[in-house]
Amino acid sequence: MGVPGWFARERADGDRFADLVDGTPPQDDEFELELALVGGLRELGAGGAPDAETRKRIRDEIAGRLAEAEAPSKRRGHTIANLSAAAVALFLALGGITLLLSRDALPGDPLYGIKRAGESAALGLTFDEQDKAKKHLEFATNRVGELDELTRQGASTGAYFTGLADFETDLRAGVTQLTAVVTDQGGQSRLAELSSWARQQSDRLGLQVGNAPAEARDKFAAARVLLDKVQARTTDLGSRLVCYTITTGTSDDLGALPAAGDCVRDPGSPNAVVPPVISPAPSSAPTGSPSPTSVPPTSNVDTATPTGPLAPPTGGTPPPVVATPTQTKTPPPPTTTTPPPPLISIPPLIPGLPPIIIG
Repeated sequence: MGVPGWFARERADGDRFADLVDGTPPQDDEFELELALVGGLRELGAGGAPDAETRKRIRDEIAGRLAEAEAPSKRRGHTIANLSAAAVALFLALGGITLLLSRDALPGDPLYGIKRAGESAALGLTFDEQDKAKKHLEFATNRVGELDELTRQGASTGAYFTGLADFETDLRAGVTQLTAVVTDQGGQSRLAELSSWARQQSDRLGLQVGNAPAEARDKFAAARVLLDKVQARTTDLGSRLVCYTITTGTSDDLGALPAAGDCVRDPGSPNAVVPPVISPAPSSAPTGSPSPTSVPPTSNVDTATPTGPLAPPTGGTPPPVVATPTQTKTPPPPTTTTPPPPLISIPPLIPGLPPIIIG
């Protein structure tokens, strides 16, 4: 199948223009205006981030070139196509610079909408629900900081309304997503962090409301009421995480509503804490078991009643031996009686057992 002649001509013109842009010396002045525009764009890119005056001059020049292109000419179609391509290239080149410049934009500034668009793009590239919730809360924190800066600059009431509305939007989205994750996966610590964050932001807004315009103070009060609801919601959900029924199945602007009524504990819940089992200490050890580590004091006197014969006093003189009188007339020769060795009594090693007597 053949290629239409008009398509081949446009493709040839495009290839020739691309060669000229890459540095091929021109043969005639067919693309003189386009090459001049490309050269100007390159000079702008090499010069760094353009300021407001430079951006206005570029915009005016492009608008003027487009107006000139509307004049009757045999190259009208080619000129408009080339200028459109150049405008797209300029937009892409300045898009990154504009997004970078918008990072410090405040509500009411011309670049604030670009800043919010960049935040939406960041959310679109985040796929984990918990990470999305954290980003929403991060953006809400940024709004509070921007409101503080508006207070120092004495901004208009409309700027306060914009900032507070965006704050509430990110707050609701972050709390809704985070509580959904907690009720599904558990996480008492996440609710505690959310409650602490809400209390901090409420304190920050309370410090700003005195310097804000009178017309915006009602919006400040509404935002603080919403933060109080967040703290109450985290408390109610935290008390139901160990129950079989955590939520009612319905939701409001802050997400799932906690269930009411009696809590039937779910032992399989990731937030259920099983108390450790403590075995009672044995009252006495069985015979033959290893002796405890406690050492009996050496200074105590053994008062246990021995089970064997009484031992004579240690170190004393034994009682005299009285010989039984016999009928023999010759008395027996005197004998020397050796006293028995003294008995050694060891206190019992285990309470309840008799002492150990050696001897």
